[in-house]
Amino acid sequence: MNPSIPTLVPGVAYSSELARAMAWLGQKPDTLFIGQAVAYPGTAMTETLRDVPVERLRELPVAEEMQLGMSIGLALAGFVPVSIYPRWPFLLLATNQLVNHLDKLSIYSHGGYKPKVIIRTAVPSRVPLDPQSQHLGNYSDPFRQMLRTVEVIECVRANQIFAAYQRAYERDDGRSTLIVEHTQRYA
Repeated sequence: MNPSIPTLVPGVAYSSELARAMAWLGQKPDTLFIGQAVAYPGTAMTETLRDVPVERLRELPVAEEMQLGMSIGLALAGFVPVSIYPRWPFLLLATNQLVNHLDKLSIYSHGGYKPKVIIRTAVPSRVPLDPQSQHLGNYSDPFRQMLRTVEVIECVRANQIFAAYQRAYERDDGRSTLIVEHTQRYA
């Protein structure tokens, strides 16, 4: 076990495990965190980035497809981008980049390109503030059916979080990872 990584404390909060995983990723020399409310407050995910070095955070405008396109480009340049979409409905706007490009790039390049992107999204909650029907939904299963090389990992329990992000970063199989969180468990 790496002594610089705190161990999971039984009963630890879901959001604490997310912060621990993000801090661990933030220590890696090749990671960049990109998205909305990454460097500035604005979503439930923002607080989980509190221990990530500020020079690793790249705030973007609301341009979801561009964000994933940038993530693919960063991965091809040798970075491991952590591309953050606060809710599934935002990631839906980047479906073209996810399904037709990131997922298929290693296939249509015959293994010539294997970008590793970590995509972070969440199933939204109705509490404490109901975002209304256009901002709700869990699309994990349909995306598992559409994606051939991107692995979808859904973290329902706190004890799944660190292992999911560690797997996503350390994998050497040329695959990207989409990690799905549950915002109702953040509190």
